[in-house]
Amino acid sequence: MSARLLEVAANSVASALAAQAGGAGRVELCAALELGGLTPSPACIAMARERLRIPLCVLIRPRAGDFLYDDAECEAMLRDIEYCATQGCDGVVLGVLDADGGVDVRRCRSLFGAAGNMDVTFHRAFDLASDPYRALEDVIGLGCARVLTSGGQANVSEGVPLIRELVRQSAGRLAVMPGAGVTADNLPGLVRSTGASEFHASAKRQLASGMRHRPPQLAEMQGGEWRTDVAQVRMLVQALGRVERGDDDLQREAWPRSRHEPTSGASMKHGT
Repeated sequence: MSARLLEVAANSVASALAAQAGGAGRVELCAALELGGLTPSPACIAMARERLRIPLCVLIRPRAGDFLYDDAECEAMLRDIEYCATQGCDGVVLGVLDADGGVDVRRCRSLFGAAGNMDVTFHRAFDLASDPYRALEDVIGLGCARVLTSGGQANVSEGVPLIRELVRQSAGRLAVMPGAGVTADNLPGLVRSTGASEFHASAKRQLASGMRHRPPQLAEMQGGEWRTDVAQVRMLVQALGRVERGDDDLQREAWPRSRHEPTSGASMKHGT
């Protein structure tokens, strides 16, 4: 099995540096995590690339909402990918679906072409695919290095049965990377129950605002920023390390079986 790795979603240069300081193996740089993540600014990308020693992947998502994009949005994504290549980024993170919930292979192929030698991660648009097993084969065929997924659920803990099936189906052709609600407490169980080797977390906390002037009628505009927390990242990395050594003191039994999961010996149909 390949070495296990923690990727941290970082919403700023400060967050990216905090992820590195905590021991993360890779950063996914984005903006607006509260919207699920958007493409960061060119300056943010350039500064992160200058200051990070660990691999840097950049989220390419032009807007919030669904993953059905028109020609202009795809052109903007393509130009953002080309910019990331000029900055020496290690990878980009993207995803495009068609109206029926399939991977839009035609549009994705154009974006993948712009990525050149950079790794491509297919992001959680995958969780909205109408047929995840076919979608997995599509992203493998496109040449994805990995797919980020919560197993089609709001929280990764609920998506374990599907993630385990996707890891088996992938058979090492790409990394299936669980994300959405990964914590130091549940990470060892996710490792054992999914068979995945890469994991994705935001590990963030909200900082207190430094503003002294705070008009009460505009309270919603005055919260402190969300930033990656070094301590949370370090705890996640340590949890992975305990599993690697086999000496973690958390429960070792298999993840609780979903009522929708097939019984032992049965297999979920891939639909491919």
